[in-house]
Amino acid sequence: MVRIETDSLGEVRVPETALWGAQTQRALELFTIDGELMPREMIRAYAILKKGCARANGAAGKLDDGRRDLIVAVCDEILAGKHADMFPLPVWISGSGTQFNMNVNEVIANRCSQLAGEPLGSKKPVHPNDHVNLSQSTNDNFPTVMYMAVATEVIERLMPSLAGMFEALSAKSEAWADIVKIGRTHMQDATPLTLGQEFSGYAAMVEDDGRRIREALESVFELPLGGTAVGTGVNSWPGFAEAAVGRIAELTGLPFVPARNRFAAQGSHDALVHLSAALKTLANSLHKIASDIRLLACGPRAGLGELVIPANEPGSSIMPGKVNPTQCEALTMVALQVVANDLAVTLGGTSGSLEMNACKPLIIRNALHSVRLLGDGMRSFTEHLLKGLEPDRERIAAHVAHSLMLVTALTPVIGYDKAARIALHAHRTGQSLREAALELKLVSAEEFDRVVVPELMIRPRG
Repeated sequence: MVRIETDSLGEVRVPETALWGAQTQRALELFTIDGELMPREMIRAYAILKKGCARANGAAGKLDDGRRDLIVAVCDEILAGKHADMFPLPVWISGSGTQFNMNVNEVIANRCSQLAGEPLGSKKPVHPNDHVNLSQSTNDNFPTVMYMAVATEVIERLMPSLAGMFEALSAKSEAWADIVKIGRTHMQDATPLTLGQEFSGYAAMVEDDGRRIREALESVFELPLGGTAVGTGVNSWPGFAEAAVGRIAELTGLPFVPARNRFAAQGSHDALVHLSAALKTLANSLHKIASDIRLLACGPRAGLGELVIPANEPGSSIMPGKVNPTQCEALTMVALQVVANDLAVTLGGTSGSLEMNACKPLIIRNALHSVRLLGDGMRSFTEHLLKGLEPDRERIAAHVAHSLMLVTALTPVIGYDKAARIALHAHRTGQSLREAALELKLVSAEEFDRVVVPELMIRPRG
């Protein structure tokens, strides 16, 4: 069963019970590209925006109380999770997102008609363009919703996971401060450090990435709403941007403010390109951390085996007793996907022409995907790997005891060349460093024992 709705191009057959209208139906028929829906975070953000705009327009006398209250009531229904199936459009639509804005406008207007006892499609008492979209254009409200959705997800989903991972890494760093292990550079033995020092580096990387993301958010909090079609604010009213953005800030509890320059905010989306770059930097850090832990845990008998990962699940369908670093693998794949997403965001960001960027859905799809991946990936990694990660103290001690690079401590005493002779002789003969040093008569036993102490090599010595 269908009903007939109209738009500026004529009549369109719409499913009888659908809350969307003519323009959404046209888009469903014209853009059958993939099956990926517009990010669901955009629905919530749009409901907040439309609610804030209705209240701002009502307070200014641009929208009567009855229509304002109906729009607000429907927005509250959407925010409560209702009507989610009434937003069926895919990601790959107009580069401005016009069809999705109209999808929201039509759903709100039609639901208002239902609440007022009017037929669907009547546009009474609320019109999708004249009332729901009052003082707005897709060109300013779609990027505003992009920024709102990303900022909300970063704060509510990403940052708690980041904080949890930082806390777990910091706890390991403190707990393992006394475990001296051999360092490695170029994948070869190097001088000692503590396992705590190694993990303090991981904690600092995550902490620094959090700071970079928070700094990038400052630009994302600047919303282009009020610029309408090209940034001039045509068909809005003086003070609309401040009033509407102020309402949005109140509704979200986030420090959103009007963009300092709406021509910049609508002609480009550099704020999201910058944020995406910060997310990519976090992904790089996570890839290193997960890869290092996977390497240090390789074994348990034929590898480094310095870390013992939790036995979360069987690791093989054929090899009994095998435990695999699956959380490390998942996080490294997340990191690689985020790097790929950043490239898409960057390319989309370069595609602004004159007063508008026409790659908005591409940008928001990939930016939000990165936030979700990173937030979920860090949470899983922390809960299922970091918290249960343990050192193999005996294996670590054995590696330290057999390392040739402890000879570095002798360099200030006997010089680089003599110390190198000791290391090379020990390696060729299979002797310990102490045995080689004494055989070559390059240092006394007392001097060797006084100087070559791994615990004294983890910090500068006077």
